[in-house]
Amino acid sequence: MDNAPLPAGPDTRVDLADGLTLRAFDAEADLTEFFRVIEESVEHLRPWMPWIADHSFEETAAFLAGRAELWASGAQYSYAVVLDGAVVGSCGLHRLDDTPDGVIEIGYWLHPAVTGRGLATRAARALVEQGFRLPGVTAVEIVHDVANHASAAVPARLGFTAHLRRPHEPTAPAETGEDQVWRLERD
Repeated sequence: MDNAPLPAGPDTRVDLADGLTLRAFDAEADLTEFFRVIEESVEHLRPWMPWIADHSFEETAAFLAGRAELWASGAQYSYAVVLDGAVVGSCGLHRLDDTPDGVIEIGYWLHPAVTGRGLATRAARALVEQGFRLPGVTAVEIVHDVANHASAAVPARLGFTAHLRRPHEPTAPAETGEDQVWRLERD
C-alpha cells in the first residue's frame, strides 16, 4: 500500500520530556513487550484499527521484522512509543497510495492505560518536526474516521486544519465510511 520511498530518514530516537521517547523498533528486543502491549489493547483498538482482527504473536513478529527494512528503504518510519522505559504504543510516518506528493501522514495508537495524558499529542508533535525535516515534504496529514473523536483531538490541538472529508471503505467495526483529513502546511 505504500507509494514511492520517502527521502532520507528522520532521527531513529527522539527523547521528549517527562520520560517519553520515540525510538525505531528493535524487532528482536521489542517482540515480547510489544505483543503484550497490543494484546492488552485489543478491545481499545478493535473499533478503529482493522489490523487488530488478525492480531497474533506471528503477525506482531512479522510486523516488527519488516520495520528496519522499511526504514532503510524510506518507505515507512515506525516508532515504539516508550514511557519511562516501557513500550506503550506505536506511531510513525508513512505514505499510502492516496497520500498526495509532498505530503507525509502520521499514525499513532496507545495502550489504553496511558491515554488521556497528552502522549499522543506530544508524539504527533515530534513526528511533525521529523516529517518536516524530510526533503520534499510540504505538508503533514493525519487521517482518521470521522467518528474517532480521540484521534481527532490530536491534530486539533496541534493546529492542523480540517482539510477535507472523503469516503472510504469501512474496514474496522466502528468506522463510518468517511475519513477526516487534517493538514498542517510547512511554514
